[in-house]
Amino acid sequence: MAIEKKKFGNIDGKDVFVYTLKSSSGMMAEILNFGGIVRSLIVPDKMGKFADVVLGCDSPQDYKKSPYFGSLVGRFANRIALGEFTLDGVDYQLAANNGKNHLHGGLKGFDKKIWNAEAADTPDGSTLKLAYTSSDGEENYPGTLACTVIYTLTDNMELKIEYKATTNKPTIVNLTNHSYFNLAGHNTDNILDHEIQINSNNVTGINENLIPTGSIESILGTSLDLTEPA
Repeated sequence: MAIEKKKFGNIDGKDVFVYTLKSSSGMMAEILNFGGIVRSLIVPDKMGKFADVVLGCDSPQDYKKSPYFGSLVGRFANRIALGEFTLDGVDYQLAANNGKNHLHGGLKGFDKKIWNAEAADTPDGSTLKLAYTSSDGEENYPGTLACTVIYTLTDNMELKIEYKATTNKPTIVNLTNHSYFNLAGHNTDNILDHEIQINSNNVTGINENLIPTGSIESILGTSLDLTEPA
């Protein structure tokens, strides 16, 4: 099996493990069962030089203080205005952990949970399957939410992330990964020499508190226009 498991530390009385996935190309990914965190992603550049291109920490305690480095974010990524939403006529009040608003699942979101981990080699590559069940009422979200996230490191130089969630009653859910990238290597300087292109003409509008307004706005000709490499 092209997967190694080592103890990474301890948090809240529970062991944290790091799983190292490897591909035949030499690409490697380190993933924690704490927060489903992608701690490192080692890939070659066009000259074949390998570097770790994501930001990570050296202990579980450091991750508690980081801005969601590499973590699985849930139950709901992004901000919810005033931590309030209404579903099927029922009002729900979530924690205000970002000023007056709710952010990334609340006070103890999925990024701070110990996930059950199961490593395996598959025809698609080395995989790490993470599972966590959020009970009804956790962080005041409705419904029991059973989540599965599968990381796959393929021989085609890909790190794939698949998300699945099922619930026993209506709820809201928005899962994502929160990695920070420096394609020159995390221990180099800034990313100001990076070149970026995004094939999109529009963006969701936000207000002064970074809350989505529901509007779809054109970015063509603005500073956010990345339809050509910049």
